[in-house]
Amino acid sequence: MTAPATAATAGPKEYSHREILGVMTGLLAALFTAMISTTIVATALPTIMASLGGTQRQYTWVITASLLTMTISTPIWGKLSDLFNKKVLTQTAIVLFVAGSVIAGFSHEVWLLMPARALQGIAMGGLIATTQSVMGSIVTPRHRGRYAGYMGAVMAVATVSGPLLGGLITDHLGWRWTFFVCVPLAVIALIVLQLTLHVPTAKRDSVKIDYVGAVLLSIAAALPMLWVTFAGTSYDWISWQSGAILVAFLVAAGLTVVVELRVPEPMLPLRVLHNRTTVLMIIGSLAVGVAMFGPGVFLTQYFQLGVGNSPTEAGLMTIPMIVAQMLSATIGGQIVSRVGRVKPVMIFGGTLMLIGLAGLGMIDHTTPYVQVAIFMAIAGAGIGALIQNIVLVVQNTVDVTEVGAASGAIAFFRSLGGAVGVSVLGAVLTSLVSGNVNDGLASIGIDASAMPSGDTKLDISSLPGPVQTVIHFAYSDAFGPIFLISAATAVVTFVCILLVKEVPLRTTIAKAPAKDAAPEATDAAPQAELDADVERRDDDPLAKVPVSRR
Repeated sequence: MTAPATAATAGPKEYSHREILGVMTGLLAALFTAMISTTIVATALPTIMASLGGTQRQYTWVITASLLTMTISTPIWGKLSDLFNKKVLTQTAIVLFVAGSVIAGFSHEVWLLMPARALQGIAMGGLIATTQSVMGSIVTPRHRGRYAGYMGAVMAVATVSGPLLGGLITDHLGWRWTFFVCVPLAVIALIVLQLTLHVPTAKRDSVKIDYVGAVLLSIAAALPMLWVTFAGTSYDWISWQSGAILVAFLVAAGLTVVVELRVPEPMLPLRVLHNRTTVLMIIGSLAVGVAMFGPGVFLTQYFQLGVGNSPTEAGLMTIPMIVAQMLSATIGGQIVSRVGRVKPVMIFGGTLMLIGLAGLGMIDHTTPYVQVAIFMAIAGAGIGALIQNIVLVVQNTVDVTEVGAASGAIAFFRSLGGAVGVSVLGAVLTSLVSGNVNDGLASIGIDASAMPSGDTKLDISSLPGPVQTVIHFAYSDAFGPIFLISAATAVVTFVCILLVKEVPLRTTIAKAPAKDAAPEATDAAPQAELDADVERRDDDPLAKVPVSRR
C-alpha cells in the first residue's frame, strides 16, 4: 500500500504556459551549462589523453568514469527530488559540476583526471534527473512533448556549438580551458535558477533515505563495467576472476531487489516499474543507451585518430549527427503534443537509428566523409526521436508523486546500457586496433613484436610517417565493427517499441483525478473527445453548465 506525499484534495497545481516557461528558463540554463561543457571536452579528449600520455584503454575509462557515476547517481537524484527541494538539488548539481571541471582542468596525470570526470558524472546525473522530475511535476504528459521540444532546441545550441568551441579552444588556448570555460556559465545558471525556478516541495511527515539501497545499486551497476574493462587483458574472459565478478554481481543485484521491495522509500522504485510497458521501455533504454553513447564517444576518435583531422575539424564533422538529433527531438516533441500519440514517432525513430548505425558499420579508411555524414545524420535523427519519448511513456504510467523516481530509473537503465556498452565497445576497439596495427606493420616490413603490445598509445606524433599512416588506417578500419555492434543493440530497442501497447497520454498532472472531476479515458469516450470538451468548456461559458440543466 502506498501513501501519497500529501493529502491535498485539490490535487497538484495547474501551471500556466507562462509559469512553465519561467521554470524552464532556469532549468535549461543549468542544463545548457553542463551540456556545452561536456561536448566541448568530448572533442578535446583525444588531445587531452595524448598530452597526459594516456592509452586507448585509459581513454575508454575516462569516458566510462563519468558514465558510471552518472548511471549510479541518476536514480538517487531522482528519488531525492521526490523528497526534497528540487531547486536546491539542481543548484547543488551545478556546483559539483564546476568542482569537477576545475579539478580536471588542473590535472597533470590521467589518474587525477578520472575522479574529476567521475564527479562531473555525478553532477550530470543530478541535472538530468531533476530536470525530468520538475517537468513531470508541472506539465501534463499530453503537453510535455511541447516543452521537451524547447529543451531540445536549447540542447541543440549547446551540442552544436560545443564541438566547434572545443576544437577552437584546444587549438588556440590549450585543452585545460575546455574545462575552465564552464565556470562563468555556471555562475550565470545559478543566478537564473535563483530568480526563475519556483517549484513547491511535497511535504512529508517523515523522510527515510535508502542508504543501503544506494550502496547496493552502486555495486551492482559498477561490477559489469569492471568486468568488461579488465577481461581479456588482466584475465581471460572465461576465468575464475570473471566467475567471481559474475557471482558478486548476482548477489548485489539480488540484494538490491530484496531491499528495494521492502523499504518504504526505495532509491530504485521497483514497485512503479510493474507493468509491461515500463519493462519494455527499460529494455529499450538499455539498448538505446549503447546506440546513443557509442557513436557519440567514438566518432570523435574516428575523425582524429582514424582520419587524422584536428580537434576543430573533428568537431565540425560531427555536427550533422548532432543537428539531426536535436531537430528530431524538437519536431518529434511537437508532434506528440499535437496528436497525443507517441508510438508512431518512436517507431519512425527506431527505424532511422537502426539504418544509420548499420550504415556507420560499413565505414573504413576509404569511406568518403559525405557518406559518413549521411549515416550520422540518419542515426542522430532516430536517437533524438527516442530519448525523451521513452521517458514520457513511463511517466504517463505513474503519479506525479513518483515521477522523479520513475524518470530517474529510466535514465539509470539508459545510462547503464551506455556505460557498459562503451566499456565493451572500447575493449573491442582496443583489440581490433592492436591486431590491425600488427598486420599493417608487417605489411611494410616492420617487426610488429617491437611495438608495445596490448594497449595503444594515443600520442603518435613522434612516430615515422609510414607508421603513423598504419595506425590511422588501423583505427579507421576498426570503427566499423563497433558501430555494427551498436546497430545490433538498436534491433532490441526497435522490437521493444513494436511490442509496447500505446496508452493515450493523459491530460492531467496527477495520475488519478479527483472524484468530482471529468471521467478518465477508460470509458467509451476516446481521449481526443475529452480534450476537445475541455477546450470547449474553456472557450464557451454555456459549456460550463452541466448537461442535465441545459
